[in-house]
Amino acid sequence: MYHGSTSTTRRTKLSRENVINTSGLDHVLEIDKDRRVAVVEPNVSMVKLVEATLSSGMLPPVVMEFPAITVGGGFAGTSGESSSFKWGFFEKTVSKIEIVLADGEVVEATKNMRADLLHGAGGSFGTLGVITLLEIDLIPAMPFVELRYQPVTSTEDAVSTIERMASERQTAYLEGIMFSLHTGAIISGRLVDGQDSGLPVARFYRARDPWFYLHAEDVLRNKFDIDEYREIVPVVDYLFRYDRGAFWGGKYSFEYFLMPFNSITRWALDSLLRTKIMCRALHKSHLADEYIVQDIGFPYTTLPQFVEWLNQTFGFYPLWLCPLKVDEEFALHPRQLAAFAPDAQNPGMMMNVGIWGPGPRRYEAFVAANRAIEQKTKELGGLKCF
Repeated sequence: MYHGSTSTTRRTKLSRENVINTSGLDHVLEIDKDRRVAVVEPNVSMVKLVEATLSSGMLPPVVMEFPAITVGGGFAGTSGESSSFKWGFFEKTVSKIEIVLADGEVVEATKNMRADLLHGAGGSFGTLGVITLLEIDLIPAMPFVELRYQPVTSTEDAVSTIERMASERQTAYLEGIMFSLHTGAIISGRLVDGQDSGLPVARFYRARDPWFYLHAEDVLRNKFDIDEYREIVPVVDYLFRYDRGAFWGGKYSFEYFLMPFNSITRWALDSLLRTKIMCRALHKSHLADEYIVQDIGFPYTTLPQFVEWLNQTFGFYPLWLCPLKVDEEFALHPRQLAAFAPDAQNPGMMMNVGIWGPGPRRYEAFVAANRAIEQKTKELGGLKCF
């Protein structure tokens, strides 16, 4: 399947004989405010979807942080983001699909009609057919997100802080960044109109803006004269806050090319450090064979053990923490689901840890490192997510 671009780190081999080209299916067909749905083709990007829905005063409940990720990719490839503690994976916000089955039949599947097909197609990587249309649920939008940063001193502290923030009714977005084993920030957000807040305004999407994770680190170092720090962020800047530098992956490109890493070089190279360009470069250069790129979900109770093991084995930071709402019917790797054992205190939840950092350059050692991560994941009742 070729849809014009990809965010995967897996190698693909394409030939003219075996390719279905869906790159032209990139239209927003309808925004229905009454039913609160967007009807789109699968190659509509996140930035295009957000622009279309915001113009009607609506937003998708789950928005992938990379603007070039497509609706079809998020549905078939599975995506969990900072609002997924509340809404679940992206495919859970899709209420209808049109799909071409293996025998050429074109059918529709909804939550009430062919529900098994709708469920099975989510997270299936396109193996059940070619999706040609999706209907996405929407929620009312606001122009700003009010962010609240809280410092934590351990993974256990991070988990308990996330549990507390998730229980607060107004929390719409929730994530954590661990900068070391004993230093991190839990960041929650709520949608606001931004009027008369008196809070500072931060931006992250323009070339002159700071990268989001560096800003969070600066907040930890310099702005915690009280127990928490708050600011206002335009909603688009928040949703795509990790586009510049691909979370912190862009930092490694500076190290690889022995270049200074500062605000001036980040500004000068900004156009090359957007996620769409970086993913393309990752494929062309084969650097994906040298960097560990994994997202793994854990029960809240065993996450600290895994982070401790990761610290001793690899020692690279930051790490991303993202709570995900799951249910007994979620489609992600159903054969492995039996091995995942959520703790009784947080039923229906897992904590995703994003592990993105340098691995061994020798290929055999690189493969062994990834296998070690997978083995430790199984030991602790985790589940490889993305």
